[in-house]
Amino acid sequence: MKDKRILFVSSEVVPYLPETELSSTAFNSAKNAHSKGVQTRIFMPRFGVINERRHQLHEVIRLSGMNLVVNDVDMPLIIKVASIPKERMQVYFIDNEEYFKRKAVFTDEDDQLFSDNDERAIFFAKGVIETVKKLNWAPDIIHIHGWMASLLPLYLREFYKEEPLFTDSKIVTSIYENGFEGELNTDLTEKIKFDLGKSQKLSTLQTPNYTNILKSAIENSDAVIYGSESLSEEITSFIQENETPFLEHQIENLRDSYLNFYADLLSEE
Repeated sequence: MKDKRILFVSSEVVPYLPETELSSTAFNSAKNAHSKGVQTRIFMPRFGVINERRHQLHEVIRLSGMNLVVNDVDMPLIIKVASIPKERMQVYFIDNEEYFKRKAVFTDEDDQLFSDNDERAIFFAKGVIETVKKLNWAPDIIHIHGWMASLLPLYLREFYKEEPLFTDSKIVTSIYENGFEGELNTDLTEKIKFDLGKSQKLSTLQTPNYTNILKSAIENSDAVIYGSESLSEEITSFIQENETPFLEHQIENLRDSYLNFYADLLSEE
């Protein structure tokens, strides 16, 4: 895997957000690959709770400045970057004042999901892809962590399917147990239709709950990794029914297990 390129895209990454199973695994999977000579890039949303001064975020002017269309509205894309101390790994932050400036991550003070989480997920997916295009950095593996990143496989397979930069990229999605209660905005599929048209793959998202968002990511990925020790029976059955290659939850030897899994995926014709 030395000199291969892996793009890590996560809703959460330590040390920028509190330590959870997801944020720690996303960080460690990137760190472990980086330590073995893999070229890595990490992308996450620039949530308003992230202390820019403490973590030394700065805007990358040459990457910022474009507008992304979300549901027929132009939304400015701002790209910020920071380096994880001691690791020499760059983290790119997808930012937009309307979507990410608020001092919260996914829910309001009453623990209710933000009504625009659907648009934030669309913006994040398109923002990552457009920024990687500007970098002209073709990843061998794209590894997805967290539900807010989970529309990215759908967009890569449908909206960006003619983009040559990603022709040979393999998509891996890590599936975690802890998600959210309830549903995102029920207009999610209508908003995605603005980009994709009447794609059959949108049927999975008609009810935009946590399970169905994961299913959408799974059916548009080349492989999945069990990020949590236990997953719902509905999700595990869906993975088996789709005959999606998977890696069981790893507690020990995570580095070699992940790298071997990536290598096996890349060796498949």
